[in-house]
Amino acid sequence: MIKERVNTKNAPQAIGPYSQAVKVGDFVYTSGQLPIHSESGIIVSGGLEAQTHQVFRNLIEVLKEAGTDLDHVVKATVFLKNMDDFQAMNAVYGSYFNPKEPLPARSAVQVARLPKDALVEIEVVAIL
Repeated sequence: MIKERVNTKNAPQAIGPYSQAVKVGDFVYTSGQLPIHSESGIIVSGGLEAQTHQVFRNLIEVLKEAGTDLDHVVKATVFLKNMDDFQAMNAVYGSYFNPKEPLPARSAVQVARLPKDALVEIEVVAIL
């Protein structure tokens, strides 16, 4: 199978040696998206909820560039700076998926620190 790099200017550029996403066969694997505003390059203010919304705006743009969308996400991994933020993240997360459709499988873990001191980072796997 051939790997294809996915890159859009509508989401933050990679801050290291990785791709925003990679397409392989019928799947798209995104890198973890941080709550970085694509134009300013800075973490959005407003706390966990605002950061989670920005993460989803970034994911939407990367998935769009790959030719898919959130309706086709099959797996998500959520990284939280503080597991006490789980409920707030979960409320925002749930607003981006149709509860009448099969929801993505998901893992959520607390990590010691995220790049740029973000409060949340999310990566997804989607089908085309």
